[in-house]
Amino acid sequence: MNFQNLIVERKSNILIVKINRPSKYNALNDATITELGILFDEINGDDSVSVVILTGEGDKAFVAGADISELNKMDVISGRKLSEKGQAVFDKIENLDKPVIAAVNGYALGGGCELAMACHIRLASENAVFGQPEVNLGIIPGYGGTQRLARLINPGRAAEYILTGDSISAPEAEKLGLVNHVYPQSDLMPKAEEMANKIAGKAKIAVGLALKAVIATKETPQKEGERLEAGYFSLCCGTEDFKEGTNAFLEKRKAEFKGK
Repeated sequence: MNFQNLIVERKSNILIVKINRPSKYNALNDATITELGILFDEINGDDSVSVVILTGEGDKAFVAGADISELNKMDVISGRKLSEKGQAVFDKIENLDKPVIAAVNGYALGGGCELAMACHIRLASENAVFGQPEVNLGIIPGYGGTQRLARLINPGRAAEYILTGDSISAPEAEKLGLVNHVYPQSDLMPKAEEMANKIAGKAKIAVGLALKAVIATKETPQKEGERLEAGYFSLCCGTEDFKEGTNAFLEKRKAEFKGK
C-alpha cells in the first residue's frame, strides 16, 4: 500500500519506517495514526519481516507531537475517540511479536514521546529531546504516555515530567533508562541497522517468544510470568532452530537458523 505520511523501505528482512511530515516536524495527525495502524497490521502478518526500525524523516524531529491545528478542534467526545484510537495503534506496535527499534532523531514530544515508548528498544541521537508537555496545552498525554513513562522510569519522575511539561535531553533520557543508547546524529541509523541485523540473525521464533515474555512483565505478576516463560521455553525446545543452535554450539560453528 502507498502511504501519504509514511516512507517504508525494506532492507532484506529489516523494515525501515519513517514518519514523513518534515514541514510539520513529523507531527502526528489523524491520517498518520491511521496509516501507522494499517502498516503495523500488515507487518504483523508478514513473516518476511524480522525487525522494524521506526524513525522520522529529516534530522530535526522524530515526531514533535500531535498536530495542534487538529487538536484545537477537539471536544469531549472527539477527544475520547482520538485518545482511544492512538492508544489502540500504539498498543499494536508494543504488542507486535517482532522487535521495533525507535531511532529517535530529534524532537520526540507529546505523541512522539508516546510513540517512541511504544517501541521495544529506543536509540537516540545527541540532539534528541523527549517530553510530555501536554499540560502546557491544557490536556494530558492521551496515547498511553501516563502509563508507559511511569513504567519505564518510575512514577515519581514520570509525574514530575508530566506535571511540569519539562523536556528531557538525550543524555538525561539515557540515565533515566528511557533510551538504550545515545549516538551522534550521523551514527544513529547505522547503529539502529546494526542492532536490527544482529537481532534478525537470531532464531526468529525464540526472538518473538522472548519479546512476548518481556512485554508480559508490564502486567503480569512474577510467578505468572515465570509460568509463561516456561511455556515459551518449552515451545522453543520443539523447534528446528533449537536443534540447529545447540548443534552449532557443540560443533563450534555458526548457526544457520531457518525460523522453524
